[in-house]
Amino acid sequence: MTQSHKPVLLTDDQMKAFIRDGVLLLKTDFPRSFHESLVAQLNEVYGEEGNPGNNILPRIRDLQKVFDHPIVTGALTSVLGPDYLLHTHRHGHFNASAQPGGWHKDSYWGYGRMRNHHPWWAMIMYFPQDTPLELGPTGIFPGTQYLDSRCFQEEDPAAEVTAKGEAGTFALIHYDVWHRSTANLLGQPRYMLKFEFMRTSAPAAPTWNNVNPEWTEGADDDSVISSQESIWKENWAWLSGRIGSLADSLPHDSAGIDAEVSQLSGTDEPAALNAAYRLAARGANGIAALLKALRNEDNVLSRRAAYGLSAAGEGAVSGLTKSLDDFNEMVTLHAAFALGELRELASTSVPKLSALLNSSSVQLRRQAVDSLGLIARPAEEIVPALIRGLRDEDDQVRFMAALSLIRLKGEAADAVPELAEALNDPNRYVRGHAAEALRYIDSDEARQILFRELFNLRWCSDTTKASTF
Repeated sequence: MTQSHKPVLLTDDQMKAFIRDGVLLLKTDFPRSFHESLVAQLNEVYGEEGNPGNNILPRIRDLQKVFDHPIVTGALTSVLGPDYLLHTHRHGHFNASAQPGGWHKDSYWGYGRMRNHHPWWAMIMYFPQDTPLELGPTGIFPGTQYLDSRCFQEEDPAAEVTAKGEAGTFALIHYDVWHRSTANLLGQPRYMLKFEFMRTSAPAAPTWNNVNPEWTEGADDDSVISSQESIWKENWAWLSGRIGSLADSLPHDSAGIDAEVSQLSGTDEPAALNAAYRLAARGANGIAALLKALRNEDNVLSRRAAYGLSAAGEGAVSGLTKSLDDFNEMVTLHAAFALGELRELASTSVPKLSALLNSSSVQLRRQAVDSLGLIARPAEEIVPALIRGLRDEDDQVRFMAALSLIRLKGEAADAVPELAEALNDPNRYVRGHAAEALRYIDSDEARQILFRELFNLRWCSDTTKASTF
């Protein structure tokens, strides 16, 4: 087993592969006896008690060693930064079915939410037993983290990546990549332990083992999905701490813009998204074309334009802020999303985003609290709005407000009393996110509230129906 606890950071080539494919297969180096013990514990817990769900870590304490392993911490640090969060939701998957599962994207918060192209979220799928293809490992379709549709099913089915391998193999995936369970042809127990992680700070510099500051082209950039090089380059720059890196990086000629606009409304989703990002690189006229598409009644076209505008830099902020007043709710939703991705560049939009918390639309209120947490400045205006979000009647607004307060860390100290109240919320994720927000705020008051809560709710990992005291 690795002796050093220093994270083993990803290389440039590994980061490029993650940006392009949305998946990396890695492996820990625990001895076989560790995994055998882990599987024995899983068999006992699942057999006697069923799936422990969100309690899998305290119920099977050895699992924490997996997430403290330098290969795992290094991969997560590289993609999500050093202060990433292990999310309240975690789940153990048991697969004994001879039928493959359906392609899907995960979402504990509802499928109506716009998904982030930037890696704010990631998941680890950990396999504690040897998992050959016949045992039904998870299948991932690379490059689909940027796609809403299932158009990839028309591509080469052999391109599916399966997380097959020896015990200790894990798949690090972009939260929004399409995946499924494959057929377990052996009928033997197969466990996959899934954990979610969130970036709590926007990137300010590369957090992987970065040697070349620029995205470089190469033969290894081939993708089973149509090339999305503009998206890849923008994500590389974003992870390096640059916002709106595409701005003015391509010619502003009208012929080029017209060609991109034509592709933006086409049926080829990967090509259309790449066109949206290329329009973001074509100056004021490219941004104007994206804003026009944003206001289109076609929600698919509007959403694609929002992704382009989210990478267009400061030049897009004024038009996006005006679009918050649009009569079409979807246009407002997409504009709010793009403003959030532009982070502090969009600070002038904070008053209008805050006003969306008065909307009768729950979708707009959810997006507003998410975007406010990403913008983060000025905190003195954003924190009161997020406190209002903690009081919302909708549980998703409440737990997204708590997640946004996590991102503000110590600047969210004024929210401590409201977060203390949220520890009694009827929704488990509101309670969990409120506790995490108190941990990241880290004031004396927050620590005292959190310590009291944790001791009051102390979990005994040895207590079962067969052993109650």
